Amino acid sequence: MQEASLQGVLKVILIIVLIYYGLKVLTRLFGPLLLKYVTKKAGEKFQQQFDQYQQPRQSNDGEVTIEKKPKQKTSNKDVGEYIDYEEID
Repeated sequence: MQEASLQGVLKVILIIVLIYYGLKVLTRLFGPLLLKYVTKKAGEKFQQQFDQYQQPRQSNDGEVTIEKKPKQKTSNKDVGEYIDYEEID
């Protein structure tokens, strides 16, 4: 069975601390750049969707088009019969 030496434990702790602070510094340096990139891409995507929605429909001069709304389904009046009732005191 192997025993952990004090020197080995200190090396592991030192490596963990160095990795932690290294990642902390890297995120502080590259975090704003990454955030700027992501927001730019999202803005381009929203702009593309907006432009696609806002494109005017092409129509020929002198041509008349009538767009009708679809008729809504009416309720079925043969659901049942109406029963009149009175309240009893």
